[in-house]
Amino acid sequence: MSPDTIEKEVNRRKTFAIIAHPDAGKTTLTEKLLLYGGAIQLAGAVKAKKEGKSATSDWMAMEKERGISITSAALQFEYKGHILNLLDTPGHEDFSEDTYRTLMAADTAVMVLDAGKGVEPQTIKLFRVCRDRGIPIITFINKMDRPTKDLYALLDEIEKVLGIKAVPDVWPLGTGFDFKGVYDLRDAQLYLFDRTPGGKQKAGFRMAGPNDPSLDEQFDEEIVKAFREQIDLVENGIGQVDKNSFLLGKETPVYFGSAVNNFGIELFLNKFLELAPGPDHIPLRDGNYLDPVNAPFSAFVFKVQANMNKAHRDRIAFLRICSGVFERGLNVNHNRLDKPVKLSSSFAFFGQDRNTVDLAYPGDIIGLVNPGTYKIGDVLSTGNTPPLRPLPSFAPELFATISCKDTLQLKSFKKGLDQLAEEGILHLFTSRTIGGGVPIIGAMGKLQFEVFQRRLKDEYGADTSINILPYGISRWVKKEDRPKIPSNANLVEDLFGNMALLFDTEWDMNYFHKNNESIELLDNPPLEN
Repeated sequence: MSPDTIEKEVNRRKTFAIIAHPDAGKTTLTEKLLLYGGAIQLAGAVKAKKEGKSATSDWMAMEKERGISITSAALQFEYKGHILNLLDTPGHEDFSEDTYRTLMAADTAVMVLDAGKGVEPQTIKLFRVCRDRGIPIITFINKMDRPTKDLYALLDEIEKVLGIKAVPDVWPLGTGFDFKGVYDLRDAQLYLFDRTPGGKQKAGFRMAGPNDPSLDEQFDEEIVKAFREQIDLVENGIGQVDKNSFLLGKETPVYFGSAVNNFGIELFLNKFLELAPGPDHIPLRDGNYLDPVNAPFSAFVFKVQANMNKAHRDRIAFLRICSGVFERGLNVNHNRLDKPVKLSSSFAFFGQDRNTVDLAYPGDIIGLVNPGTYKIGDVLSTGNTPPLRPLPSFAPELFATISCKDTLQLKSFKKGLDQLAEEGILHLFTSRTIGGGVPIIGAMGKLQFEVFQRRLKDEYGADTSINILPYGISRWVKKEDRPKIPSNANLVEDLFGNMALLFDTEWDMNYFHKNNESIELLDNPPLEN
């Protein structure tokens, strides 16, 4: 395929993730972007569990029951000639490593804030991951139809808490019950919205100028007066969005709207297309970027998921294509196994639905049926393996032993342990001294234990018991340091043969280090294994 054709396809693609604190409206915004992108005809109410409805991106039983996103789904849709690859990251109280790794497959992040709450703790964590990766961030301030903070205070909070300049690209007419529309600061157009029943269909809108006399006739005099004063202050005091500063991570363009009512969604989507970069800045270890057009085919595995569809009962490895062209049946080199593999069973996903993929380009996300060949972090390529930056790994903070209640279910239990641990939603350890040889699981949040148990029951038919352990910190150790470890230390071995130490508190860890200074404690598993 010619470079011109590849470049054309690369320029059409936008690959992005949505990040937010729980209940900021991330899943609702996801659903509405799909509605406006033509991917669905009717938006399902995220919290309408009693009506048997659920968001398109949420497929796991627990997600449908709770109205939250637990896993990360990949959704592709077309809008105005562009191919949008949306990575739907979990938005619940406990984030797993899956959330952070998924961000590594994105070129842009959309940060959703609750207009009444501002910047919240989980948003800060996710923002930092994006900043470390150099992912540019667009901000959508949601729930403008409810009571809000002072808008200038919101912008100031973004700048002080996150350390990034917040530049409005639109400005709202009214807030709360009086939220009537948004004004495009660049195009000098005011979009006035019409409510739709339940926000299930696209919201109609009318356009007007900021000084249109009809505004004074339609709306409260004080609201219109305040709106005109505000846009004058914003235009003269803050200025317009600078795309280069946005791409460099120095500023975040800010948009206002109400996802549940579809207010501001279409304008936001159009602006997103103008600003969001294409798939051309995959960072390499040396600080350079991979050339998506002229480099040979390459992709990395950022997610492994078992049992996405009960009709298939297979495991899927999700690939982010970095360069070149994917063609079904392509022979590639597998970096970890150091052997050739054929990429034949390839799919694109939309919720639980899967379609065979014959061609895919940089920025696209595809799934491969995984018989155990692929693991998170694997790099597949037709040329030399590109020196991609490694995916992040995080030390778990909660630990528990897990056991099977019924001996007749032991085979299914062991299979489920191995396959679900392979997905990376938690860490699986074994130990000779802790738990009497019973498997130990480590996670970053308690909900991950609940998810793990539920999936073992639903997908593998294994009833389990969990016993929470007192440890709160873990650190890996290098191979050469293993003989130095005291016999009374809480030593465990992970799924890949790496050794780690567990500590009750930070004080215990520091005390250990003081008495064993020659043993290096690592936040991540050592690369040697």
